[in-house]
Amino acid sequence: MSTIKEHLSLDHRRCDEIFATMEEKASKSLEEAKELCQEFISQTERHFQMEERVMFVEFETKTGMTQGPTQMMRHEHTQMRALMKDMLSALEDGNKDRFFGNSETLMILMQQHNMKEEQMLYPMAQQHLNADSDRIVAMMDSIIVE
Repeated sequence: MSTIKEHLSLDHRRCDEIFATMEEKASKSLEEAKELCQEFISQTERHFQMEERVMFVEFETKTGMTQGPTQMMRHEHTQMRALMKDMLSALEDGNKDRFFGNSETLMILMQQHNMKEEQMLYPMAQQHLNADSDRIVAMMDSIIVE
């Protein structure tokens, strides 16, 4: 079984790949990018839920830190959700400029966000939750997003 840090970092890469493919498709046809955009949003939402419903809760319970890094990550998730919603809306409206404006902003935000998680939060979480790593990864894997 992978560690919490490995599991979530790999999931970042998976979401990044869908994002890159979606942007590539959108440069050729906005219509063709819609399905990939919906998949990207769904997979990214699942990733957020794995963190928010499982890992963050476990970390906060174990450390007592509720106003620290997890609060900031939740705030950034909210910002990214709004950008993803706007990207999909731009695709549905056939507005290429709005889509790429949002996707560019989202990409920068995701890169900064993922770096903070992978270099700071995930190692801290792994350190505090190492004994429960297998249980936590299994709980994250069981997350299903409608």
